[in-house]
Amino acid sequence: MIRILLVEDDKGIVSNLTEFLHAEGYEVGSAPGQQDALRLLEEGKFDLVLLDISLSDGNGFAVCKAVKENYKIPVIFLTASGDEYSTVTGFELGADDYVAKPFRPRELVMRIKNILRLTGAGGGSIVHLGDVVVDTERGTASRNGKDLYLSALEYRLLLVFLNNRGRVLSRTMLLESIWDIGGEFVNDNTLTVYIKRLREKLEEDPQDPQIIKTVRGLGYRVDA
Repeated sequence: MIRILLVEDDKGIVSNLTEFLHAEGYEVGSAPGQQDALRLLEEGKFDLVLLDISLSDGNGFAVCKAVKENYKIPVIFLTASGDEYSTVTGFELGADDYVAKPFRPRELVMRIKNILRLTGAGGGSIVHLGDVVVDTERGTASRNGKDLYLSALEYRLLLVFLNNRGRVLSRTMLLESIWDIGGEFVNDNTLTVYIKRLREKLEEDPQDPQIIKTVRGLGYRVDA
């Protein structure tokens, strides 16, 4: 799974963006400042960095310079500093893209996908669920070598399950996870329909599901 490091000291943005990216199939780590960001980069492997310029300590330019010199991974500036000097400086330091706040989350996801595709980063995007193969970078799913044509909301629901494998998800949790992302009205009855459709596409026997399992009285769990 693609891992993104979000370097941002605004807790509200960190919380909202982390939740959104998580639902889109990305693993997200966060750091409020320069020193924490460099420590996390040294301790773990990340595929991309989302980076603000104004940090709790240091600044994003220094982080970008260190990332490009030591880790050679893509950097997208995500900042309110949209002036010409900041933009030019960011690109001169090797930034791959520059997004000014406020931003649209879906547009940001498309920029992330484009950068990962162009740079060849994040190759480990294949997830297996029994005989179902999900490519989170390409946004595709197949079963026994045949493409599964999932709607946008079906795919996002699948990503929520993938990001919570082994965890029981209540219907309320599922609704909250896909409500703002699906771009359409989703209520409890609609959720039932989408889970049924997803099972029909993923499961060998939808009447005896082995991937999306019902946990009576609690919700659903994927642990394949």
